[in-house]
Amino acid sequence: AYNIHVNGVLHCRVRYSQLLGLHEQLRKEYGANVVPAFPPKKIFTLTPAEVEQRREQLEKYMQAVRQDPMLGGSETFNSFLRKAQQETQQIPTEEVVLEVLLSNGQKVKVTILTSDQTEDVLEAVASKLDLPDDLVGYFSLFLVRETKDGAFSFVRKLQEFELPYVSVTSLHNPEFQIILRKSYWDSAYDDDVMEHRVGLNLLYAQTVSDIEHGWILVNKEQHRQLKSLQEKVSKKEFIRLAQTLKYYGYLKFDPCVTDFPEKGCHVVVSAGNNELNFQVRLPNEQIKEGSFKVTRMRCWRVTSSVPMSNGPSGSSPGKSEVKLELAFEYLMSKDRLQWVTITSPQAIMLSICLQSMVDELMVKKSGGSIRKMFRRRVNGALRRSDSQQAVKSPPLLDSPDASWEPMAKLSSKLTSVSLRGISHSSSANDVGANDFHGNYAFEGIGDEDL
Repeated sequence: AYNIHVNGVLHCRVRYSQLLGLHEQLRKEYGANVVPAFPPKKIFTLTPAEVEQRREQLEKYMQAVRQDPMLGGSETFNSFLRKAQQETQQIPTEEVVLEVLLSNGQKVKVTILTSDQTEDVLEAVASKLDLPDDLVGYFSLFLVRETKDGAFSFVRKLQEFELPYVSVTSLHNPEFQIILRKSYWDSAYDDDVMEHRVGLNLLYAQTVSDIEHGWILVNKEQHRQLKSLQEKVSKKEFIRLAQTLKYYGYLKFDPCVTDFPEKGCHVVVSAGNNELNFQVRLPNEQIKEGSFKVTRMRCWRVTSSVPMSNGPSGSSPGKSEVKLELAFEYLMSKDRLQWVTITSPQAIMLSICLQSMVDELMVKKSGGSIRKMFRRRVNGALRRSDSQQAVKSPPLLDSPDASWEPMAKLSSKLTSVSLRGISHSSSANDVGANDFHGNYAFEGIGDEDL
């Protein structure tokens, strides 16, 4: 059996025979010339070296399938992962009540099946709230962890290949919850959402929450104006004023560490307005702020590693021993590219944010609309329209054999927007081209832009 990890946590366990069954189904549907080659069966018992070789071959196979826009986005592939997730967690299909949080702390209870996928749950929540169908695509479900101060730390956006009920209950921790939040970056789209009463209420609740948690910066005079608008219940005017404030629409991440401008600097990263904003605490305790524009990131990658430890071999994965990094190559000046690395448990969520900003930029560039980024159900699955560059990376496999545990695992345990992991590196020469998450929105700059 092999473990498939999704975004740093165990998603499912699958056997070679199950993966072979998936391969044969994909070949039947899409043709042998489209589906990558599958590691062959062996008659005799495999040696440990052959077991590891097969794991690597299967990992490459899953990467190739996931990165293919047609195969990786197919219902066959995603339903395979969902079914395997449910079987691994041993949760039978039955009707349950799932609580989904709104930004104001209100809980929406929806009756779903344990086997309902992310889009089903999102639609059930939208239906319960009376959110119109054409606005559903503006929102997403996120897995969050409640912090001590009552705020939320964002773990990841729930994906099409997982079952939200299974994902949250299998963590066996009440701190983890599912929250509904807007999933676009350009505040111009707020106008679409505010056209409808429910959309307006959701956006208003999120804006109030972001201000209360200090995600949006407000001075005394602005605070007074906002308070006055709240008392008058002028929600649209409240949002309009908030749109003019610093960090409106940004997602704030937990304090972490960066190597920019020097190694070991503590930083608070926020994502929004097509940039990553850094508030860096330098070794001399001085605070410096700067922003990295998405359009000047040539590429990025997420890597994970598990340091060698003397602890028990069965220590649970997903804890502090897993080190996640997001590194991006940035155009600092006309002819100078530099790697910047963020070490954070939220590296995958940061990468998801970067990818969705790029998606949005590309849709705008091609004259499209965010309303058209989502197509209605096709064969039972809500399909995202082609946004040219939505490169999806695969789930990766590792052996659940206990003897592998003490070894440094350099294959990344992520999917969605993640890449095959490597040990820490600042050089682009250390990894192959497939390890990078290319940026189709990258733009060169001239001296006048600096």
